[in-house]
Formats: sequence, C-alpha cells, structure tokens
Amino acid sequence: MQKIYLSNIPRQEARQKFLARVELPRRREIIKTSASLGRVTAEAIFARLSMPGDHAAAMDGFAVLAERTFGASDQNPLRLALGEDCQPVDTGDPLPPGFDAVIKVEDVQPVSGGIEILAPATPWQHVRPVGEDVVAGELLLPAYHRLRPQDLGVLLAGGITELPVLAKPKAVIIPTGTELIPPEAERRRGSIPDFNSTVVAAYLQEWGAAATIYPIVPDDRARLEEAAARAAAEGDLVIILAGSSAGREDYTVHVIEALGEVFVHGVATRPGKPTILGQIAGKPAVGLPGYPVSAYLSLEWFVRPLICRALGQAEPARERLAATLGRRVVSELGVEEHVRMAVGYVDGRFVANPLERGAGVTMSLVRADGLLIIPPESLGYERGETVELELYRPAAELRGNLLAAGSHDLIIDLLATVLREQDTGLTLSSAHLGSMGGIAAIGNGQAHLAGVHLFDPESGDYNLPYIRKLLPGRELCLVNLAYRMQGWIVPPGNPDGVKGVADIASKKLSFVNRQKGAGTRLLFDYLLDQAGLDSSDIYGYEREEHTHLGVAASVAAGSARVGLGILPAARAFGLDFVPLCEERYDLLMSASFYRSAEGKAILEIITNPAFQKRVEALGGYSMRDAGKLFN
Repeated sequence: MQKIYLSNIPRQEARQKFLARVELPRRREIIKTSASLGRVTAEAIFARLSMPGDHAAAMDGFAVLAERTFGASDQNPLRLALGEDCQPVDTGDPLPPGFDAVIKVEDVQPVSGGIEILAPATPWQHVRPVGEDVVAGELLLPAYHRLRPQDLGVLLAGGITELPVLAKPKAVIIPTGTELIPPEAERRRGSIPDFNSTVVAAYLQEWGAAATIYPIVPDDRARLEEAAARAAAEGDLVIILAGSSAGREDYTVHVIEALGEVFVHGVATRPGKPTILGQIAGKPAVGLPGYPVSAYLSLEWFVRPLICRALGQAEPARERLAATLGRRVVSELGVEEHVRMAVGYVDGRFVANPLERGAGVTMSLVRADGLLIIPPESLGYERGETVELELYRPAAELRGNLLAAGSHDLIIDLLATVLREQDTGLTLSSAHLGSMGGIAAIGNGQAHLAGVHLFDPESGDYNLPYIRKLLPGRELCLVNLAYRMQGWIVPPGNPDGVKGVADIASKKLSFVNRQKGAGTRLLFDYLLDQAGLDSSDIYGYEREEHTHLGVAASVAAGSARVGLGILPAARAFGLDFVPLCEERYDLLMSASFYRSAEGKAILEIITNPAFQKRVEALGGYSMRDAGKLFN
C-alpha cells in the first residue's frame, strides 16, 4: 500500500512538533578522567585535593628565610651557610621547613660552605603557595560541561581520577533497501554500497551519541518492522535510512505508524522533503530520506537538537558570512531550499557559487564551504546579489580559497592537489561553467582563473577572439596550460565503428553532450556544421553533462553510445577513445591575479617539469607551451 505524505510543513514547525513530543534519556556513568575527553559532566565537580599540596619552589635555586637576607647588596655581599641559612631546591620541590623564599640559582655565587648573594629576598618570592592552582573544595567544572584537554589537567590536579558523566544516548541505525550491499562487498549491476549508515553514525558520534548499525534490511515490511521493534528495545533513538517517501516499496512510515506514532511525514524543504518524525515505544524514531544530502541535512535539523538537549548543550551555531553571488540561484515558492556553496575571496570580496544541488550528490557536501538557505517565500537570487551564508569552514580560511571557473579538465584537479601540497593555506575550488561561463566569471570579478578552449573557425585561433569580443579593453592574461586531444569516447572495441559525426547521425547512436557554453559543445557544433548536419539529426543532443568524466560515465553505464571528450576520461572508465583533434586549453585570469603571489604559485606549478610529466602521463596531453602568455 502506498502512503501519501501526511504533512508538508515548514522545517521549524516540524522541528518544534517533534521536539515537543520526544526526549532522550539522561543517564550517568562513572569513567576515568584520562578517558573523558569530549564527554559531558553529569554534575558539578569539586576538587578533592589542593594543587600544589605543599608550598613549593617555583624556580631552581636555594630556599632561604627572607629575614636572614636583609641587608645584602652589591656593596655588602651576604654569605649564607649551606644547610643552616639555605638549602638547594629544584622547581616543584616542597619548600623545606623554616624557609619562606627561593633565590634563583643564577642570582647566587657559590662560595666555600654555602652561597653569596648581592640582594635580599622578599618573603614568598619564587614560591608557589599551597592551592595556588587548585584549592581543595573549589568548584572545578560545572554540570553539563563538555570536557576539553585543559579540563582533564585541572581535574587530575584536583585529585579527580574518576568522575560522573552523562552516558551517550544510544542510537540504532537501520539501513534499508534491497539494492544495498555492504561497502566492502563486490559491486554488481544495480547495487549501491551502504555508505549512508557510516556517515550518519559518524555525525551522531561527533554530536555525542553512541551509534549501532544494524545489518541491511531489504524492502520487506515484516522484516523492517521486526528490526525497528528490536531497535526501540535496545536503543534510545531509532533511525531508519531510506524508504521514507511514497513509493510502492517505501515501508518506513507504515512501520513507525504500526509500532508507535507518526508526527510528521514530509517537510517543506529541498533537499530533505520525505523526512518522517515519530516515535516507537515512546522513543524518538526518524525516517531519513535515502538520498545522502537529504539524509545528512535532516539528521542535523531534527536529531542533533535531541542529542544536544540530552547532553545539556546548546546547539552549535555556524559562522555567518555575507558574500556576492557569482551565479544566479533560482528556487521554488513554498519550499525552503538549502544550496551548498563554494566560496572564494576575489578582488577584496567574498564570492559564492552554487554547487550541484541534487539530493544524491554527496560530493557537493564534501566541496561545500557553506550553505545558502533560500526562504520559502523567495524565488531565489540574481548574480551579483549579496546573500548570507552559513559557513562550514571559518571565513579566515576562505581567504585562501581560489575559485576556478570555466571548462572542466582533469589537470585542474591535479593542479588543486599540488597547490594544496605546496601551501596548505591555499585551496582551489572548481565550478564547471563551460568556457563561455568562465570568461563571464572573470569579467564579473567572480573567479580567479578560468579554463577556456574555444576554437574560432574564422581565425583558426583559440580563445583570444572570444575574449576580445566579450571583454574588450580589459587588462587580462591568457596563459597556456596544455594542448589536449579531443575525441570520441566509445565502448571498448568501438563496436559502432564511430569515426565522425556522420556515423553518429546515420546510425542513430545515443549521444551525450556537454552543457551550453562549453568549448567541447562548441566544437561538436562546428563538426556538425562542417558535415552539413543539424542538432536535430543527433539523438541525445540535448542531453548534457558538465564534465568529461560525466560523459564517460554515461557511455560506461550504457545510457549513451558515444560522447565527445578527452582521453583520460575514457581511460578512467576503461573505454575506447577515437582521436579527433588537438586543441589548446588556456587559463584566463586578471592581470592583477597573474602578478599576485597566488598567481605566481600556480605558474610555478604548471611550468615545473615534474608536474608536466604527471600531466602527460594521463594521456592525450602536451605541456609544450605551459605558462606561455598569449596577447
């Protein structure tokens, strides 16, 4: 039986409704102080002992009775007899009885039978009195305090070798789906490795809970109901992964309803809409969407506050940052959209570009520097508008984040890796906008550099004709990165005998294209024109991928028979490659960035013979003009 959404309510309303009905238990346990880092105190902790427990020497030197040193001076040196008037001590030694000061060893002159001093000591100089650090009975830490490294030191100094902490709430994670396999299992057609469980467990552990992952439950309602009932008996919180939508094999809502109660099914967000909030046997139960990004965001919205509340902690707030949008971001009315963003510091301002918005694109979270939340009453924002982001990384780090726009190439990824290896303060993030989009990003001051490979049929030149037309009079630098071979990416053995566009058209082969504005797409259009063909002659012309790897993946998966791309992409998927033509791939940047320290660092890398050797080893590249400036 299918189940339509019981609700589709705003996120904050869903959160309030859920938190008002459920609670995680607050239990105590005693653990060793040495193993308590990150745990939360269950009660106020008071010192058992003082630190130091005795008056102690704060310096290496000689313990003395201060009054016996009065009158010492440069003109009137005073001799002190060893054992009677002074006694040697090291830092931390208890102060011997009858003494009340320490003279540093560098302030004395050894003489026969004792020492000579040239200045008097004051009472209690260079002495740590009893309880200077910790006094017995003193409050060391309040209740519900998350323990830091320095806290462990003060606890041990105060004689606390064991302490009561809040026990970690126990979460049970149930991965569901007949298509799921363990991550270490051999992949077969149609199988999906269960990585969501590990990520969800890691988030729970980071927030202070303990997580247990059950074996994968196939799409079988009875087996899922059995697992959920057992999870509720064993844990404090039940999390069911996937099966939360309204498909014919989505059983999560039925199971939670059968074993307990569903409060919310469907939240007005994107990603994260098919989230289920309820209870089983009086314990919180959450049905997370199967798409990774949806699952992780929903977990943060609804489970993190439960854990924080159980541990007496305030929810962590992210740093916020005003940034200029480098690209238009559209949204749908009535839906709160959460867009992952890449952020860089360009020409004295922070610039943010949206990453892939699909709920299944896990890499968008890996690459994200922050999050743009578009309210439900908004249709989005235009390029150039200032928006507020929630940051995943400190703003100070983002000042070293360089933004690459334009055409995709594997060399850019390699360049980012080497740049990071050489300077950990620099990061290179890529937005695959196509060559035309890259030129526009440079022109608008919204990227540091852009990869371009636009062939001009009239002049036979690359890139410069387009740049002069689109950005006339601008002070820019065009630097060669590489020459690369473009060709047909086809299945192993080239079973369709593809040699040119005429073969694709005449044999009605399924084609996968690049996005509008991409240099590879412009090249394909040029080839069509030369062959006297039209885009309507190509089956799949409108199907777009934003990277060469995306094109190769489509051919490898069998959803396309041919695509236009580069040799390393074909090699990555074990495909064949039919060479077509060599093209010039350049980096466009502002003159100011070209002259900057960051620009020079990039030039040093691409002109380094070791880097060039790594690039050419990928296949289909020549670095013969790398670093050459074109005007």
